[in-house]
Amino acid sequence: MLEINQFLLKQGMNKICEDRVCAVYEMQQDRGNGTIICYQVFPGISVMYNNFHATVNSKRTESENNCLSIHHCKEGRIESETINGEYLYLEPGDVLIEKLDSEYSTCSFPLSHFHGITINISLSENVEGRLNELLGYFNINTMEIKKLFLSDNTPFVLHEEAMINHIFGELYMLPDKVKKEYLQIKIIELFILLKSIDLTQVNKTQQYFYKSQVEKIKEIKSLITDNLDKHYTMTELAKMYDLSLSALKKCFKGVYGEAIYSYLSSYKMNVAASLLLKTDESVTAIAGKVGYTNVSKFSEVFKKNYGKSPMEYRKINIQTE
Repeated sequence: MLEINQFLLKQGMNKICEDRVCAVYEMQQDRGNGTIICYQVFPGISVMYNNFHATVNSKRTESENNCLSIHHCKEGRIESETINGEYLYLEPGDVLIEKLDSEYSTCSFPLSHFHGITINISLSENVEGRLNELLGYFNINTMEIKKLFLSDNTPFVLHEEAMINHIFGELYMLPDKVKKEYLQIKIIELFILLKSIDLTQVNKTQQYFYKSQVEKIKEIKSLITDNLDKHYTMTELAKMYDLSLSALKKCFKGVYGEAIYSYLSSYKMNVAASLLLKTDESVTAIAGKVGYTNVSKFSEVFKKNYGKSPMEYRKINIQTE
């Protein structure tokens, strides 16, 4: 686990405990918090359970070039920036296979929320031989997996592959008492399945967005969420930031996973819910703060999101605290 330990420490993670099965790392900063639980499954193979409520912006270092990583996104989104200033996004159900000296330079979470799993496979010579000897009984060779998906060293994304997602789904539910043993079985299953994938039948479409576009979209997101009491039309926003209407719609959904008004509506309801619990302000005042002049309409949208009227939500949640 030494290589992974060094990598996580460079990302600002602090090791808070460790035993013979796993190590726990934690990040607590102004920008948010996160935890990683790392299991050493085989010599040269580790599995990380990632839970972040932060944007995070981790940069790659030269020492990471002997590692193949398989990332699964369960909740939230992963944003990867290439050295050429392009961005790729992973959404729930997506799997990214990459070598850590590939074209990606940074990784972050645009929704300030991410839950997922990373499987790290060492490709260093002193580990690879022992690892392939161990996996040889199952006719698995880690370099062959790398060549299959990364023949040109370009990161590979699998979108909503049902069988792959089924295995990852089980990885999130393993019992703690025998977690390492189950992880060993499931990793072997995953490798066998990856070997069997017919890449000619896989959707390889990967949509990249230019840095200049992404930066404008993030400015737009900040503008509309910092001014919830104001209404901006998409035409106005497109003109303000020198974007075509189609580029605004497409790129916003690419970055944040939702259409702009759908994202904003959910954001407003989250702010309203927080204000209902943390303040004594009236429903009318809170509705106004999140851009609703019609209190009935606000209550209707809130109930659609939370299953209760604003007053019911406040009463029930305050009583249970």
